[in-house]
Amino acid sequence: MASAKVIDATGRTLREEELPGEVFAHAPNIALLHQVVVAEQAGARRGTHSTKTRAEVAGGGAKPYRQKGTGNARQGSIRAPQYKGGGIVHGPKPRDYSQRTPRKMLRAALAQALSDRASAGVIYVLEDDVITAPSTKAALACLRGAGLEDRKVLALVAGATDEAVFKSVRNLPTVRVHRAGLVLVSAVLASDAVLFTRAALAELLGRVGVEVAK
Repeated sequence: MASAKVIDATGRTLREEELPGEVFAHAPNIALLHQVVVAEQAGARRGTHSTKTRAEVAGGGAKPYRQKGTGNARQGSIRAPQYKGGGIVHGPKPRDYSQRTPRKMLRAALAQALSDRASAGVIYVLEDDVITAPSTKAALACLRGAGLEDRKVLALVAGATDEAVFKSVRNLPTVRVHRAGLVLVSAVLASDAVLFTRAALAELLGRVGVEVAK
């Protein structure tokens, strides 16, 4: 069974807790993970790129020279694509890059990514009330004690409940902070370790449809 290391303010492992197999015991499907990550990256594109066609470029209204007698090819405008400063043929225009991915696939991909980190033994859970006030120094001491100081850590928090943790870790260069209910599969796969708060773990399990015991 997959397990998480419960750590205190010094980063010391207090105990190991079993993680729900519905989320943390899945074999990876590389094709599915790839599809979801590509969809996430596509959705992050702004799609505001734009080029002008020959109809949109300023100038070029007059015929550059007469039709016959010059020995040159006939031309109708200096804003044609073959001229410097002319319009662009089939250039990019503003568009929406987002891809529709079924929710079932998103949940499966997230569970597989988390299972991969669980199988590597790099899932950590902060003990309750470890960080009660914003303190980057305290967060760094916690990560150093857990051996995560120089590793890429994905810290998952749960809204206003974990505001102190969020403010404590957001300035650490090796830590990326995400809301547990909105975390991306690509963020999990790009991390060396995943650090949950209690509330964040409950929120994530609720996102993928696992009931949490009260």
